[in-house]
Amino acid sequence: MNDAPEEYCATLVVRDAVTKLDALAIVSLAVDRPVIGAGTMHPHIELEGGARVEIEIPKFGEPPPLALDVYSRLGFEHAAMSALALLGRLEEATAWTVKRDFTP
Repeated sequence: MNDAPEEYCATLVVRDAVTKLDALAIVSLAVDRPVIGAGTMHPHIELEGGARVEIEIPKFGEPPPLALDVYSRLGFEHAAMSALALLGRLEEATAWTVKRDFTP
C-alpha cells in the first residue's frame, strides 16, 4: 500500500540540446532557487508556491527534447500554473525553445 500523497505533473519540453547539469543550472538561475539534491539520482528545484521541477533527459543516443516535469501535490491546476510561470521565466532568461506538453 502506498501512503505517499498523489503528485500531479505538467511537462515543459525544451527543444534545444543541453545537458541535464547545464539545464539544472540554467533553470536554477532563471528562478533564483538552488538545486536540491545536486549529485543525487533525483535533483530538483523547488518553485514558488510549493511545486518542484525535475529534468528528464533523453536516453543515450536520442536527440532532444529535454523534459522539465513540474510536480505538485496541490492538484493538476497548480502543477500547470507553476509550469506556465516557469515557461515565462525561461522565455525571459534563456534562448531556449520551450513549449508546454499538457492541456491546461
